[in-house]
This record gives sequence, C-alpha cells and structure tokens, in this order.
Amino acid sequence: MNTLPLIPRKLLFDNPERTQARLSPDGAYVSWLAPKAGVLNVWIAPRENPADARPITNDAGRGIRLHNWAYTNEHILYIQDKNGDENWHVYAVNVHTQAERDLTPFDGVAAQIISQSDKYPAELIIGLNNRNPQWHDIYRVNLLTGELTLLLEHDRFAGVDVDNDFHIRLAQQMTPDGGMDLYAPDGDTWTLWDQVPQSDMLTTGTAGFDRTNQKIYVQDSRSRDTAALLEIDLASKASTLLAEDPRADLGDILHHPTEKHIQAVSFTYARKQWQVLDPSIQADLDFLATVANGDINIVSRTLDNRYWVVAYSMDVSPTRYYVYDHQTHAAEFLFTDRPALEAYALAPMHAVVIPARDGLNLVSYYTLPAGSDTNGDGIPDQPVPLVLFPHGGPWARDFWGYHPYHQWLANRGYAVLSVNFRSSTGFGKAFINAGDFQWGEKIMEDQQDAVKWAIAQGIAEPGAVAVMGGSFGGYSTLAGLTMFPETFACGVDIVGPSNLITLLETIPPYWKPVIELFTSRVGDHRTEEGRALLTKHSPLTYVDNIRSPLLIGQGANDPRVKQAESDQIVQSMQAKNIPVTYVLYPDEGHGFARPQNNLSFAAVAEAFLATRLEGRYEPIGADFQGASLQIPEGANLIPGVAETLDQLNKA
Repeated sequence: MNTLPLIPRKLLFDNPERTQARLSPDGAYVSWLAPKAGVLNVWIAPRENPADARPITNDAGRGIRLHNWAYTNEHILYIQDKNGDENWHVYAVNVHTQAERDLTPFDGVAAQIISQSDKYPAELIIGLNNRNPQWHDIYRVNLLTGELTLLLEHDRFAGVDVDNDFHIRLAQQMTPDGGMDLYAPDGDTWTLWDQVPQSDMLTTGTAGFDRTNQKIYVQDSRSRDTAALLEIDLASKASTLLAEDPRADLGDILHHPTEKHIQAVSFTYARKQWQVLDPSIQADLDFLATVANGDINIVSRTLDNRYWVVAYSMDVSPTRYYVYDHQTHAAEFLFTDRPALEAYALAPMHAVVIPARDGLNLVSYYTLPAGSDTNGDGIPDQPVPLVLFPHGGPWARDFWGYHPYHQWLANRGYAVLSVNFRSSTGFGKAFINAGDFQWGEKIMEDQQDAVKWAIAQGIAEPGAVAVMGGSFGGYSTLAGLTMFPETFACGVDIVGPSNLITLLETIPPYWKPVIELFTSRVGDHRTEEGRALLTKHSPLTYVDNIRSPLLIGQGANDPRVKQAESDQIVQSMQAKNIPVTYVLYPDEGHGFARPQNNLSFAAVAEAFLATRLEGRYEPIGADFQGASLQIPEGANLIPGVAETLDQLNKA
C-alpha cells in the first residue's frame, strides 16, 4: 500500500513560484515570471542581487505566459490574448517607468513577433493579419513610438525570413500537395529559390542567418532521414553539413549572440545530447554537465556572451535555473520553479523503446508509483493501474524530465506511460510520415501496442488502464474509448476533436495558408474521398461503442478545437443515454491557462479516475474557488463534484 503523503494538487497545477528566467542583453538584470496577487507577471532584479526583485507588469487576468527582453535593455516584450482566443497583442513595458505600450492595438488580430536584431534595439519585425485575417502582412514597429512601417503586403506567403539587417530575404508558400516553395525577392517580383517536398515539410526549415547575411542556416532532411544542420550560401546555394545524428532530428540551436555563427546544437532521441561546433564553448558544456543531473537548456545569454541562464530539466526535481559565468566557469543557483515540491518524493521517469507491431521503434517514457518498485528494476512488485498519456500535436513529442501529470498520477498510485507514436517529431521524416492519414488507425495501434507492452512487462494491471490527454491527446482519448473500447476503463479528454471534418472546416483563418499541411497528412475535407477517410477516423462516428466513463474538459474560446467538437460528442452520448461528464470553461481556449481552472479540472479528473482505477485522491476542498467551471452534464457521476458546486452556488 502506498503510504507516501499526497502531493497537494496546488503544488503541481497552481502558478509556479518563479519560472522562465531571462537576462537583459547587457547583463544588468535578470527577469522571470512570478505571481503578483495570484496572477503571473514579469519581475526583474539586478543580476547581482536576485533577491531585490520587483514586478514591472500588472496583468490581473490570465497571466503572462511568455516574455523576453528587447535589445534596448530597457524594455520587456510579452504577448497576451483575451480568454484564450489566441488573438495575440504584442506589448512593450519600460522596466524603469513601467510605462506599457500595446504595439498591436487591433481587435481580432493575431499578431506575431517575427524578428529582433541587436542592430536595431528599439525595433521589431512583426506580422499582422489586420487587413486580411488569412494573411500576415509584415511590419517594422518602433518600441518607443509605436509607429508601424509596412514592409510587405501580400496574399500568398505562410511566413518570411528576415535577416539581421531587417531585410526580407525569403518567403514560404505552401504547394497544393503539402510541400513548401521558398521565394527570394527580386525587385518587385519573387523568384523561386528552393523547394521542400511534402515528405520533408515537418523536418526542414530555416534557422537564422550568419553575421554577413549571405548564408542561411537550415534544418534539412532532404537527401537524408533525420534533420541535419546545413549552412547554405544564398547566392550560390552551395551547402555545408555542420551537424547530424542518425537517430534524431536537430533540436536546440545555440547561436553566438553577436557573431551569429552556430556554436552548438542538440539532438534528442531518448535523452538530450549536445554537439559542440565551436571549440571555444566545449569547456562550458563540459562544466555545465557537472552542475546538475539533468538535461541542459541554455535559455538566455548576454550580448557579450559572458552570462548565460541555464535551465536543467530533471525528472525527480522541478526545473533548476542557474546563472552561468562563461568567463570564470562558475554557475550560481538562481531558483527552482516549484520549490515546495522538493519536500516530496518525486518518482523517476524511465526511458524505453517499445516496438510497434510493424517493427517501428517508439521512444517512450513511463513513471511508476513511488515505492512500487522495491528492487529498482523499473518494474513494479505487482502490476498497477496505468494511465496512458498521449501528447498533443500530433506533430510534437514527449521528452524525459519533470512532468506534472506523471508526478501527480504516480503519486496517486498509477503508472503513467507517454509514447512517441508515429507522427511524433524528432525521430526523422520516415517516422513522422508513417502517421500520414493514420489518425484513427496506425497511430492508435501504436498507443495500443504501448499498453500491451506495459501489461506484458508486468507494469500495467489488465482491465485497469485509462487514457488521458489534451488536443491530439484528447482525440486519442476519444478514439481510444470509441475504437478500442475493450482496452480502457475510462478516459479524460481535454480539448480533443471528435469530428475531423468539422475540425478542418473551422480552423482559424490565419491557418488557411497552411491548410495543405493538414489535408496532405490527415485527410482532405474538400474531396469526397477525403471526407470518407475523415469520417472513418472520427470518434463521433463510433459513439455507440463507448463502454467506459468519459470526462471532457473544454475551453469555450478555443480557436483550434472549437467548443462544438466537445458539444457534438456530448450531445450524441446524451441521445444514446451514455453517461458523460462535461466541464466547460467560458474564459479559456485551447487548454487552461488560469491556475484556478487548472486546479479545478485536476480535482474533477482525480476523483473521476479514482472511481474506475481505485487510486488515491485528494478531496476537492477549495480547488473550485475562483474557477469558472461549468458542468452542464454529469456532475453527479463523480464523487464530491455536485456537492462542491452546490456549496459554491449557495455561498
């Protein structure tokens, strides 16, 4: 029996204490995100005295999720939307006066930050779809005045590459078959410069310019399987191979802050490995490998390259941040993002390669309940309930390291398994492309094979397996319960699509320039054959097959997976008298940003899983307070949920 104390949900799903550390370009300040009155805001402190920190933003709503420094050394940049609608505004705030400017003050517009350059510290290159929602025109914006200067108005390009002098050098246009053509400006016209076939689209792309702006770095899988790093001369198109790995695609890229050449790159198969290209930083990477037992992430550097912020991804510890002095080879601990977790026994994450039925290798990660594996061989003393946790995307991947859901569920008594199924990124184009048109077939079979492996290894208890995930992981939940009903005891779907036709018909307008990415890999909703395939792969088609309890979480403002995706399957289940619990958040989008909402859904999900897997659960307590959750269906199916809602409504 697991007698370890329950880790409070609040420590896992509330705001981090501090996170996302960044250095000002001159090294005078360090910044991070931290709560102010319970909402994530930007704080800064002198680099030499982090304890002297103060907030410089005053967000009182969803919180700030992403920030960075402008090269002025006086401005922080951040983006913010409204209630999850993903219509991002770009803000600049002066760190001395706290004066804030909305650089993109347009309603219903999804602004993009495209480029910064130390040569033009008070300016940015941004994209705005204020003229036409489908296309982002390119502007130069002044941080000090807010003045916008139009650089390119167009109705054809999915994106552009801007060099260090803020000149547009290349533009990308998708082809009808799902590939990409790259064009170079030639006076008032555009000349075809290069082409990327559909098979290489997800593993090939540009990665910045050298100092002279005459060479471009490219992540490239053409003529090979895994994405390598190439340097290409823009004029002659001569290419030089700089780095490659036969098992993994190019990952992190470390450019010199001012010289712009690439100093090191990473490749991640099961764990991250660095390749050093510039010998001058070999000693730095060697030293950093001794500082903490985790995967190294270099997240910020000063312009003079003296100071770095290094974040270590750990499995049994929250992320650890250090300020590293390149000159003295010394690392000073800054903070962990969730220090209260250090009082609890976190469970190690195991990396394993699981063979699929057709021989494909599936790099996977699993976590066991603490205390269940007394001899440390990676197998519990007896099989335990399992939660399969597929990632979103599907063009994304799982990594080794701290994972809040793994730690939460393992603490409650479950093994947790995350599998990189075909379509996952990072393992070469053949692995990604093996998932084309396979959403409801081989991708799901990979997940089934992972579950069967866990049962065969003695990890998972047969008949006590759940599936839980968000976005494509939510789709995996719905597909699992409808297409493989005998496998799963229950499922938790967070913003997952149920009908692939309506999913593609309602994508955000600014995704339409890349619609062929979906139609060439998922199915074409514009053709009869494509619609037949999408119907075949849609969980909504098989609602009659559902035999196990289902919990659904949805943000009402989700621009990617519209609320209708959850409404449709809930309504179909209601019509067939199949029990379902539906949790709706009117102030959320594609996933839950407000910590009160995260906590409330975790509380519901925890009690839900316990009803079928018989794990431990923390009472709901105060975890609904401040949340916007509405439960239009099935509140009474989960212990404590209806009662807690009634108490809140009476208060």
